[in-house]
Amino acid sequence: MNFSEASYGFRPGRKAHDAVKKARQYVEEGYEWAVDLDIEKYFDRVNHDILMARVARKVADKRVLTLIRRYLRAGVMVNGVVMETAEGTPQGGPLSPLLANILLDDLDKELEKRGHKFVRYADDCNIYVKSKRAGERVMENHRNFLQERLKLKINEQKSAVDRPWKLKFLGFSMYKHKAGVILIRLAPQTIDRVKTKIREITARNKPVSMAERIERLNAYLGGWIGYFALADTPSIFKNLESWTRRRLRMCLWKQWKRVRTRYRELRALGLPEWVVHEFANARKGLWRMAHGPMNRALGNTYWQSQGLMSLTERYSYLRQAW
Repeated sequence: MNFSEASYGFRPGRKAHDAVKKARQYVEEGYEWAVDLDIEKYFDRVNHDILMARVARKVADKRVLTLIRRYLRAGVMVNGVVMETAEGTPQGGPLSPLLANILLDDLDKELEKRGHKFVRYADDCNIYVKSKRAGERVMENHRNFLQERLKLKINEQKSAVDRPWKLKFLGFSMYKHKAGVILIRLAPQTIDRVKTKIREITARNKPVSMAERIERLNAYLGGWIGYFALADTPSIFKNLESWTRRRLRMCLWKQWKRVRTRYRELRALGLPEWVVHEFANARKGLWRMAHGPMNRALGNTYWQSQGLMSLTERYSYLRQAW
């Protein structure tokens, strides 16, 4: 199928990183305003007749077309009751990403016809222009195009015309470094989400062993860093790693609840006796106790010996491998 070169989602030999790098290239070329088009409830609102008309342009076999129509109308189960779907495509369905590319190919062709610089990944599309006024004009034109041609609506709260460093795209954002160099960074929302997940795993009120917490952290953060290591911000990963270790120290301190347990465990760490005595009898909160001398006693070496993956080492390794 002849899709646009600007379409990166769910296509062989293409990935989200390629889309982000292309977006950065446009900004480096001087297109320093972005039109962030967010389609409102895309997978719930797709018009079946419009979609099938686009599919029929690319698929000649009527048997395949019939199967796709049945797939769209198969319905969903809600509380044990099957409900027919008159519009939309199944989220997470194996065919839905391809159908998204087929339907939104009309948008790609329209943008290409107008000579725009853009990047699309499934239903996430950013267009790069050289002024705010041009961006507002592009937003208005394509709001009308989506509404009239494809019967889709733009999410007005999530769509915007702004500088690329104030927007997010596929979990990333950008920033201007010295001499105007454009670098990729994590979007603030991405940092908030990863911290929320780490808080969940390291919640001190959960009766989970430290070995299990570390196993869960490694499983989650291993996949997370595998994607987000594209960011040119090693300090963010260093700070996140330090914050995660402090969360674990907090959990450990709560486990050492009794004074005599604290004496035993602190001595086993090789701390001076006066420090052991002061800490074992301390009445400070868990978060405060997870800092200071406890940080030195239970630093990188200790947690690596417990099997905790180092985000900074993994980041460095992935960057070199790329």
